[in-house]
Amino acid sequence: MYYYKVEGQLCCSLEKDLPYEKAEKPEKITSLIYLFDREPGSCRASFRVNDPAMLFAESENVSWLSSVKLAEAAEGKEVDETIREVIREGKMRAVNMRHPQFAEIVKEKQEGGKKRVNVLAIGDVGSTLLTGLHLLGGDVISSIGICDISDKVTARWEFEENQIAYPWDYDALPEVDIVKPEDLFKCDVFVFVASKGIPPVGSGVKDVRMYQFENNSKIVAQYARQARAEHFKGLFAVVSDPVDPLAKTAWLESNKNENGVLDHQGLRPEQVHGFGLGVMNARAAYYAKRDERFKQFLTEGRSFGPHGQDLVVADSIENYNDELSKELTELTVTANLHMRAIGFKPFIAPAYSSGAISLVLMMRGAWHCGSVFLGGVYMGVKNRYTTSGLETEVLPLPEKLYERIVLAEDNLKKIV
Repeated sequence: MYYYKVEGQLCCSLEKDLPYEKAEKPEKITSLIYLFDREPGSCRASFRVNDPAMLFAESENVSWLSSVKLAEAAEGKEVDETIREVIREGKMRAVNMRHPQFAEIVKEKQEGGKKRVNVLAIGDVGSTLLTGLHLLGGDVISSIGICDISDKVTARWEFEENQIAYPWDYDALPEVDIVKPEDLFKCDVFVFVASKGIPPVGSGVKDVRMYQFENNSKIVAQYARQARAEHFKGLFAVVSDPVDPLAKTAWLESNKNENGVLDHQGLRPEQVHGFGLGVMNARAAYYAKRDERFKQFLTEGRSFGPHGQDLVVADSIENYNDELSKELTELTVTANLHMRAIGFKPFIAPAYSSGAISLVLMMRGAWHCGSVFLGGVYMGVKNRYTTSGLETEVLPLPEKLYERIVLAEDNLKKIV
């Protein structure tokens, strides 16, 4: 390993003669930035390294979720104990040298404290999510801004939400205020809940999420371009359906110049986050509580992939049963159809499980379910934001489970 000083930060790399000031190997364990060189847009610009094998990976993809695949790719390659210890202690952040914002990324520090959150569109999902954030987020949210095309809607919800309070502790919950469209990105977390419309109950549309993509992608593109124009440095959270393709659309559109050419001067891949997996994970747990065959999911299970048909539910990682896992996945994917058959739109559980709860966990730096950039697609995984960057969980995935995740990745690539 070779050491350098870049923008005042101690860095390391497997490359010997980088054009930076040479530095000595640290005598004690300290924070390090690992420098790598990869095509912008093919990977995250920055992330937390939680497995030494990541340092040897030639490309970023869903194999990064599997300790087995990472180990196979790095066979015969080792790092010294110092580097291993830095990684074990969560003090290594990787940064792509080829990204146009490289110098800025190296210098940035993770800011603590409460976050300002702005929510766009206060319809059924938006208003429910807003209430969840307001009630649950007092420890991490300083205030919440709301924006909608209807002034009456925002006036109603500002009035209602600010009358929810604990007696004699009137500042325990974050204040809610109305923001204009031009001020939407004066925040730390922007939450996109806008949607042109959901097919009415009884319409016969089976995959409602993909039905929404054509219209909602145009809306998210508009705000992604605004984020670029305003040099937004916070998190762009996508809650509208279909979450995963919309997250990628937001990232892509923010990185196009006035001629429509990708220049990677907009939102970095890890600045966009999709919030749709939370409710799928919760739905799997719902069925696992009600059927003894699936109970292992509650302690050993995981969910991966998009908020839709290519969802992957694993009943267990250590004792994976492919047949049971696929059955549980099917129940989970079709749960929304069950609600629509009853005669209601299934928006309350998604607004809380995928939206409010997952957003609050994310702001706390806690593990949660969400879609993050992974080699060109936004893939739902267990992840968290740390002082060393975005971290995704690495597990010893069984081969049959891994193959299902690869299939989900391939199908996501076909959408956008």
